[in-house]
Amino acid sequence: MGIVHHSRYLPMMEEARVAYLRHIGHPYQSIRDEGIEMNVLEAFVQYRLPLEFDDLVDVHVALARVERASFQMGYLLTVDDQIRATGVTAHGAVSPEGRPRRLPAWFRELRPADG
Repeated sequence: MGIVHHSRYLPMMEEARVAYLRHIGHPYQSIRDEGIEMNVLEAFVQYRLPLEFDDLVDVHVALARVERASFQMGYLLTVDDQIRATGVTAHGAVSPEGRPRRLPAWFRELRPADG
């Protein structure tokens, strides 16, 4: 059909989230080294216009909400400044054994994007 399958949007969002953490000086592996996993609890994508094969997609990501042990990220997927999709993921901090944990202090101090 020449369009990107709907399941491929979430990996793009994940890649942007991992890049965000790296950009703020906390690569995901360093968080894991602290004994914290950030499991996805929910994912929502609103498909506005389809992505097409070979589109160059920009994925904009912003911290949307921070609680003691959870957070949300917001996403905007664009091609040539045209909105193709929006999304939100919710995450919970857990130990490697899967028990709930507080987010690290540095994470709880981050400020969600205005908007």
